[in-house]
Amino acid sequence: MESSAQRRLDSITRHLLLPIQSNHGLQKVVLSSNGGLKHEEAEPVVIGGMVLDIHATPSFPANPRTTTPGKVSYVLGGVARNVAECMAKLGAKPFMISALGLDMAGNLLLEHWESAGLSTEGIWKHQNIETAVVCSVLDTSGELATAVASVESIEKFLTPEWIERFRCNIRSATVVMVDANLNPSALRSSCQLAAESKIPVWFEPVSVEKSRRINSVVKYISFASPNEDELVAMANTLSGGNVFCPIERESSTSKRSNEKLFHMLKPAIWVLLENGIKIVIVTLGSDGVFLCSKGGPNLMRVGCDGIKPCNPNEIFFNTMTASCPPKPFSSLQDSERSSFLFAVHFPALPASVVRLTGAGDCLVGGTISSLCAGLDIMQSVAVGIAASKAAVESKTNVPSAFNLAAIADDARSVYSAAEVVFHQSML
Repeated sequence: MESSAQRRLDSITRHLLLPIQSNHGLQKVVLSSNGGLKHEEAEPVVIGGMVLDIHATPSFPANPRTTTPGKVSYVLGGVARNVAECMAKLGAKPFMISALGLDMAGNLLLEHWESAGLSTEGIWKHQNIETAVVCSVLDTSGELATAVASVESIEKFLTPEWIERFRCNIRSATVVMVDANLNPSALRSSCQLAAESKIPVWFEPVSVEKSRRINSVVKYISFASPNEDELVAMANTLSGGNVFCPIERESSTSKRSNEKLFHMLKPAIWVLLENGIKIVIVTLGSDGVFLCSKGGPNLMRVGCDGIKPCNPNEIFFNTMTASCPPKPFSSLQDSERSSFLFAVHFPALPASVVRLTGAGDCLVGGTISSLCAGLDIMQSVAVGIAASKAAVESKTNVPSAFNLAAIADDARSVYSAAEVVFHQSML
């Protein structure tokens, strides 16, 4: 029979975890079963959905109320899962916290995860769980036309109690990314655990409806990555009313002016920054990305200081730094005044589009993995956009592999074309 002393030691072993800074990045120190200390590299933690995507792509424009010839494929998905897989393929070692059923969809997702050599410790697997599935109908260009999401199991089974089992991983993480598939209590628990150890939290909105869940956790969020519609929904939720209207799309043949587009989005971006989010990354599809913060370029970098490099990948770091040397904005001054807004536009890359469903997730995954590798936020966003291009040219949400040289070349193109679109007081 197990003694009370042994049970106490086992409890300490499970719950005692101390982050320390070493010459090789952030490490965690855990108490081993023999009472000694062992050192492990800290990991980014990703919390959210693992989903089987069923993609239906018509061969020509579909007509309502009838079948249309085309292709149907199973694709491994889920925002959090996609982000984590992208990070892993760029050299990070994410720790995934999620839930899967012991069904066909769950087995497909789990087998792939295990084959990639990633930990399944944080994935709850149970016969009562019905694995999340999303059935998407795409148009002939690969854009989402409509979808039906059966993802209730994520909200039901990815509970605060399950997440808190991994408080050690969260409290020693380099960064915690949460997707808005989490129910409000699980989202709040995840963010609070990270905040207790001053771990930066990245909020991925998932959809317009779920993006509104930002309201109860905004004080914990360091990074947010909405698209235009999610940005507006988040700003309205934080403002307590329908203050902002969705941006009207122009015809596909006309290119939107960066300055004009930013002017339309600026009030909503400011609401997020005023509510404490340090970095707002607005994804604009073929129009690129706006990277926004308060103050100026140096203060933007300070906003990322909470992410400590981990699992050093010198080849990745050196390759990307050579392609994207730190960009000086010597003509711009940082402002200590909280009324200053600083925004940089990064262009999108031309691509041979196969499907667009994983683009935003790979942008986030590429950016986070680059920050964890020690790159600054501007370099990291450029890498994220390069990873996003690789995703849209792939048949899967995340490419089977990334070509490091191609990512570096694409990141260089994006980085060299980045330009400041706003650096003024909002008063």
